[in-house]
Amino acid sequence: MSIYHLARPLLFKIEPETAHRAMIRAMRAGVIKPCGGSVSSPMLEQDLFGLRFPNPVGLAAGFDKDAEVVGPALALGFGFVEAGTVTPKPQKGNPRPRVFRAPDHGAVINRMGFPNGGLARFKSNLEAHYNRSVEGIVGINIGMNKEQKDPASDYCALIEALGPMADYLTINISSPNTPGLRDLQKKEALSALLGRVMAARKDACPDNPPALLVKLAPDLDEAQQEEIAHTLVECKVDGVILTNTTLERPEDLPEDFRSQAGGLSGVPLRDKSTEVIRNFYRLSKGALPIIGVGGVSSGAHAYEKIRAGACLVQLYTGMIYEGPNIAASINKELLGLMERDGIGNISEAVGVDANSSDKKRA
Repeated sequence: MSIYHLARPLLFKIEPETAHRAMIRAMRAGVIKPCGGSVSSPMLEQDLFGLRFPNPVGLAAGFDKDAEVVGPALALGFGFVEAGTVTPKPQKGNPRPRVFRAPDHGAVINRMGFPNGGLARFKSNLEAHYNRSVEGIVGINIGMNKEQKDPASDYCALIEALGPMADYLTINISSPNTPGLRDLQKKEALSALLGRVMAARKDACPDNPPALLVKLAPDLDEAQQEEIAHTLVECKVDGVILTNTTLERPEDLPEDFRSQAGGLSGVPLRDKSTEVIRNFYRLSKGALPIIGVGGVSSGAHAYEKIRAGACLVQLYTGMIYEGPNIAASINKELLGLMERDGIGNISEAVGVDANSSDKKRA
């Protein structure tokens, strides 16, 4: 049992958001460091979006909203870090308490509402990161301010300011905690939004544009998934992140927990997000690179999502329950699973299960 698991009962006596801020401060101070180092192997490396990913395990948006600990997070062994969600103006988000744990179920509900220090603070923190010459892939997750009536203007403003600093950009249109945000997943609204943000990216980064990804909700039926997949391919988006948190509430969750408003993440989301990944992989015929998110806390979970069609995976809730050494642990386990299956590089496992399902149906 790790030191983190021994300390977790005490840590979980602290209110979740307070505990998170303490972890951010500890990372900034250099107190939290990798235990046993990161795992490095050519078997885990792959090229995507014109980038060389050292391993497929990333830290999801939401953990480092203001780009405060990008370097320390990369040092924990993550192959990439996605900072944000950032909005143009600072905003407080929804009233506290707004984060709730269910430890016995490996679950979290949050209704944060994009609290962050805004573009100016985020950009300053990211500039400080780059000034320290810390190597690693950095994605930037961008969103709209709650009161914005023209969402595309917020996304375009953020792309103009942050596009040149990003290895990739993620358009977040799937948080359940900003009113009206998920309406942007509808075909007409999505096409119009993507037209404007693609133009903004071209203007901001004419010579070396960062990859543009879209993050979607898991609560889409198959018809909606098909429509969105075709729209993303037609608009020439570079990739998709599947999925954000869900509004579903499985019956086995404790009543006082499941009654909380917000998005559910962790173990209860795992199978649902993997099924969406499998569907999108089939619908796009593997042409749309996928980053899989939802319930990843072990190498087996990551491998399942990769075999369903994800090229990369991300986690956040898994780190809450498994601790800061989770990336190294997952990568080590992935190597064992690949060796078991005779796979020489992680890219060879992408979509294996989805492809076999197609053959069975044929």
